Amino acid sequence: MRPCRQHLLLNKLLAIIILAALLPAIAWGAPTDAQLADSAYNRENYTEAVALYTKALGQGMVSPEMYYNLGNAYYRQGRLGQAVIAYERALRLDPSDKDARDNLNFVINQLGDMPEDDTSFLTTLHRNIVTAQSANAWAWTALICFALLCAAAALYIFAPGVRMRKTGFFGGIVMIFVTGYFILVAAHASDRLHDRSYAVVTAPSTTLNSVPRMPRQNEKSVSLTEGTKVQIVDSVPTPDDPVAPQWYEVNINNSTRAWVRSTDVERI
Repeated sequence: MRPCRQHLLLNKLLAIIILAALLPAIAWGAPTDAQLADSAYNRENYTEAVALYTKALGQGMVSPEMYYNLGNAYYRQGRLGQAVIAYERALRLDPSDKDARDNLNFVINQLGDMPEDDTSFLTTLHRNIVTAQSANAWAWTALICFALLCAAAALYIFAPGVRMRKTGFFGGIVMIFVTGYFILVAAHASDRLHDRSYAVVTAPSTTLNSVPRMPRQNEKSVSLTEGTKVQIVDSVPTPDDPVAPQWYEVNINNSTRAWVRSTDVERI
């Protein structure tokens, strides 16, 4: 005998309630791709670890820790260029990540001959300040400086003594420049987070040329080793080239411009 429809509806409703109650436990017990990647890394299966970390990042699990772990897996594979990219991406999300910065410097020191940095001292100093902490942290620093500027202005206007008013006046002048500079730093830090103009050589070596094609015989060319960081300033399509459908004009250490195959580099 078939049960009545009311009983069927009750049974279905009960099954749905039980399933809904069990789903969190099932989801909690199932390992994530990141956990599986950690497990593969601990087993020294770095190929699987790279694939799982990359899959997790593609699913939106983007974090400095994920890129840091991916960089470690790439390094264990001997893919130093990819390791540099992963550490750079981790530092873009969290410039205060000391482990990622230390590992990045360690990998760079293991690379071959790198182009000398011709950047001026002031430019290098500003870049180091911008990358010292996140854009939000620099925005809070600028806000604190602005509050100090307001305090100096109030001191100049309302202080009864001449000495205190002079302190407020000259302190306010200093804080105007300091506040303006940290606003600039916060803006540059924010732009850096979305800047896609920098790339890293991922091929074991690549050849630079003065024109967007492979150098011909007797033409001078310069080689770059894996892991070298460059800035892309222009690009041209080369549809007739089956190997490199596009060439990038790159800037190296703010002093040298040349063309490189797009297949030999990857944007950070």
